[in-house]
Amino acid sequence: MKKYSLETSVGIFVFIGLLCVGYLTIKLGKMELVGGDNYTLYARFNSVSGLKTDSSVEMAGVEIGRVSKIGLDLERQMALVTLKIHKDVQITDDAIASIKTSGMIGDKFIKITPGGSDIILQPGGTIIETESAIDLEELISEYIFGSV
Repeated sequence: MKKYSLETSVGIFVFIGLLCVGYLTIKLGKMELVGGDNYTLYARFNSVSGLKTDSSVEMAGVEIGRVSKIGLDLERQMALVTLKIHKDVQITDDAIASIKTSGMIGDKFIKITPGGSDIILQPGGTIIETESAIDLEELISEYIFGSV
């Protein structure tokens, strides 16, 4: 009788431990099981050099989302960036998405500059106005070879 209660308590303890490990794996891995509290927007850029998935999306210096996917729009021959924006943040249709660098040689992120329009982008909408990343190597080569 005592043996079964000991095995049962150990089994319950192991089960609770596995649940905790699973919870931490999901939370630390930033996975979303059900929908999440984000919505998707798209932005097309001429160049996204240095930008990576899971880079931050900021407005006024505050993180409002993450880059979830970077792909190529074959029809327009441009980079298509998928943004996951927090549901409580509304972005207008005349907002400008720019790729910026944090610090001199830091990571790239997307900065959203709000516009003055009253029309809010719906989930799945596209930010039309974009500014690509400044390619420092290209600027230096233009300076060196005198085409500045």
